[in-house]
Amino acid sequence: MAEITISLDIPDVEIMDIEINIEKSIIIITVKSTVEGSRCYKCGRKINKPHGHDREIKLRHLSILGMETYICIRPARYQCTHCKDKPTTTQKLQWYNQRSPCTIAFEEHILLQLTHSTVEDVSIKENIGYDAVMGIIDRYIGNEVNWKEINSLNIMGIDEISLKKGRKDFVTIVTARNGDGKIMILAVISGRKKKDVKEFLSSIPKRLKKTILAVCSDLYEGYINAAKEAFGDDDVTIVVDRFHIAKLYRKGLEGLRKKEMKRLKKELSEEEYKNLNGVMWILRKKINELKEEELEVLRLLFKYSPILKIAYKLTQNQ
Repeated sequence: MAEITISLDIPDVEIMDIEINIEKSIIIITVKSTVEGSRCYKCGRKINKPHGHDREIKLRHLSILGMETYICIRPARYQCTHCKDKPTTTQKLQWYNQRSPCTIAFEEHILLQLTHSTVEDVSIKENIGYDAVMGIIDRYIGNEVNWKEINSLNIMGIDEISLKKGRKDFVTIVTARNGDGKIMILAVISGRKKKDVKEFLSSIPKRLKKTILAVCSDLYEGYINAAKEAFGDDDVTIVVDRFHIAKLYRKGLEGLRKKEMKRLKKELSEEEYKNLNGVMWILRKKINELKEEELEVLRLLFKYSPILKIAYKLTQNQ
């Protein structure tokens, strides 16, 4: 039987057991802390006297081998010998937040998935409850950044997260891709007002502002102007996210398709028009994704509408 070795990118733990349920597509990894001691929640001093363990907690983690992965741990408890009433404190490790059902790595993964998507869509895709996703967002709103731990920002991103489909209810996520290609979540801001985004961008220390090469945003003027005003005196390039440019091209193509198909319905015979069935879906695909019969429909369409051919070619470059 083949052996599978799993390594966790999580500090300060030792793997004790791995349970793989192929039928349910779930991996459960039991770990224990390798850190000794904690800090008393009352006096704040270092304490090392063991006092058993707290109840087991089960945390959703990044998927491994395409399977949902959970980390189980029983946090160690320590007793303070300095305080008069000798209180006990549960050890808290750096890779998860208290009262969160997920590891920090999984929370950050969810936040990144939310860009260009909605809470509902990510909830379904990641098989995590809607309230759990909202809880992650709420925990990150207003969090202060420890700038001392960051050496460079390089490429920054400003994106909106749509909380509900079809409603103007947003939060703003600010990220940075450092020199190693790692994406860091810097802030989650309630709403998408220019003044709030500008306030955060202006709070970036001067030493880190000097490391910013570009700020990538969507087409929302509030974000673009916030970046311009915050980095006005710095040599920072502001670029528009390719995703949103491509979205505009596709929107333009769809509008033109409707207009042209309306024209062709009047000009072509019923039989000729029938030969153009399915063009809406065909035009949404890349040229290299089309089957031969779809290419035939496309050639016929472009024969009748050269302007659609030009518009389609423009979307292929995005």
